Amino acid sequence: MVWDFIQNQVLGMKWLDALVAQLLTMAGVEIQTSLGGSLNFFFYDVIKITVLLCILIFAISYIQSYFPPERSRKIMGRFRGIGANIMGALLGTVTPFCSCSSIPIFMGFTSAGLPLGVTFSFLISSPMVDLGSLVILMSIFGAKVAVAYVVVGLVIAVAGGTVIEKLGMERYIADFVRRAANGTELDTPELTVSDRLSYASDQVVQTFRKVFLYILVGVGIGALIHNWIPADWIEGAFGKGNPFGVLLVTVIGIPMYGDIFGTIPIAEALLYKGADLGTVLSFMMAVTTLSLPSMIMLSKVVQAPLLRTFVAVCTIGIILVGYLFNLLQGWFI
Repeated sequence: MVWDFIQNQVLGMKWLDALVAQLLTMAGVEIQTSLGGSLNFFFYDVIKITVLLCILIFAISYIQSYFPPERSRKIMGRFRGIGANIMGALLGTVTPFCSCSSIPIFMGFTSAGLPLGVTFSFLISSPMVDLGSLVILMSIFGAKVAVAYVVVGLVIAVAGGTVIEKLGMERYIADFVRRAANGTELDTPELTVSDRLSYASDQVVQTFRKVFLYILVGVGIGALIHNWIPADWIEGAFGKGNPFGVLLVTVIGIPMYGDIFGTIPIAEALLYKGADLGTVLSFMMAVTTLSLPSMIMLSKVVQAPLLRTFVAVCTIGIILVGYLFNLLQGWFI
C-alpha cells in the first residue's frame, strides 16, 4: 500500500495528471479529443519530468561532489580486471550526462592511465543508465522495469568494456590522448557543505539548460504517438507481429541524438500503443548510447577499428537485451 502511494502519487504524480486535465477542462479543452489528450500528455509529462529531473540532478550532483575526477581515478585505480570494469560502470550511474558530455571525462580517465576496459565501461553506462533515469523510469514503467533496465545496462557496460580490453586495442587511442599529461597528481580541495550545495545548484541549472529542449521534443513526439498514431500501426511495426522490431528500432535510434530524459516519453507512448517492452528498451539504449553526433565526436578520440568494435559490441548487447525482454515481457508488465 505504501509503495503503491510512492509509485503512483510521489514518483508517478497521478495527482498532477488529474490537475492538468482539470485545468484544461476549465479552459474549454475537451480531454477526450486527440488534441486535448495531446495537450494533457504534453503538459503533464513536461512538468513531471522537469520536477523529478531537477530534484534528482541536485541530489546526484551533491553526491558527485565527493568524487571529482582525480579522486575517481584513484578509486578505480585500486581495482583490476572485471572488478575495475564494474567500478567504471557504476561510476557512470552518478554522472547524469548525455553521451557527448561523457566523452571528455572518458578522455581524462584514458589519459590518466586507467585500463581501456574501465574507461569504456564508464563510457557505455554514463549516458545509458544513471540514478536519475532509474527514478524517472520507475515513475512511468514501474520498479521492476526500471531496475531491470539499469541492471542490464550495467551488464552491457561491463561486458562491453571487458571485450574491448581483451582485444588489446589500446593502440587505437588517438595520439593526443595518449600524449596527454599522465600521472600528474592534482590536489583536490576539500569542499564545505556550502560549496557542495552551490555545486549541486549550478549543476541543476547547467543540466536543465542542456536537456530541457530534448525533454520538450521527446514529450512532443510522445504526445503525437500517444494520441494521433493508430495503435495497430505501432503494433504492426514494433509489436509481436514484427520479429524484426528490435532490429528496426535499434537502426532508427542510432542516428538520433537525445538523452535518456528526452527519450523516456517516446518510449512511454510506444509501449502504451502496443510496442513490445524489449523493443522500447532497445530504442532507448540505442538513442542514448550510439547517437550519430556522439560517434562523430568519439571518432576524433579513437581510431576506426576501436570505434567499429565499440559500436558493434554495444549494438549486439542492445539487440540481445531487446529480444530477452520481449520474451520475458509477461513477467514485467
